[in-house]
Amino acid sequence: MAQTATVLISRMILNTTGPGASVVTLSKNQAIYTQGDPVGAVFYIHEGKVKLSVESRFGKKAALGIFSEGEFFGEDGLAHRPLRLASATAMSDCKVLRIAEEAMAVALQKVRDLSDLFRMQLLARHIRYQEAMVDQLFDRTEIRLARVLLMLAHFGKQGAADSIPAEVTEQSLASMTGTNPPQVRSLMEHFRESGYLAYSKGGLQVRSSLLGFVLRG
Repeated sequence: MAQTATVLISRMILNTTGPGASVVTLSKNQAIYTQGDPVGAVFYIHEGKVKLSVESRFGKKAALGIFSEGEFFGEDGLAHRPLRLASATAMSDCKVLRIAEEAMAVALQKVRDLSDLFRMQLLARHIRYQEAMVDQLFDRTEIRLARVLLMLAHFGKQGAADSIPAEVTEQSLASMTGTNPPQVRSLMEHFRESGYLAYSKGGLQVRSSLLGFVLRG
């Protein structure tokens, strides 16, 4: 989402919710909430990136997704869940809006544009999770990894694709792809040699040829 749109939506949320919303500044690697915490708020990312992850009772960890400017997360309580299903961590220095659930519920009823945006994001996320489940069952590992990279780069959205920051580790990619870090490392090197990826100071650049690879696969 363009930065100007993010600013406008942030302002809309603050104007609509009043004291029910506040701006929170976070440092890189700072925990926003932890799996099992009581719910109580929804979050909107004004700046930065946030990772959602889960851990099973056997200690196995998996990354659910990485969210960036203009995206909501932490909506568990709006579905009447008492506890957090996942942990949220700042992947970079971040600025987020913390919106009390009651205030968010009222805002969604009062502001049509905000309600439409929120529903569209939840629907898109639901579709991504369904696609990820299908990928795990049917697609080759390299296709799954390519899809994850395209998703993280926001490839296909309005404007140029984003760089994938260095904070997205091989471990995160492995858990999102359903494989292990050594295989991710090998596939990333293959993608780089094939011209699908390029490394720069700004992060990992995803080229349009990677989309062609997925479509051919």
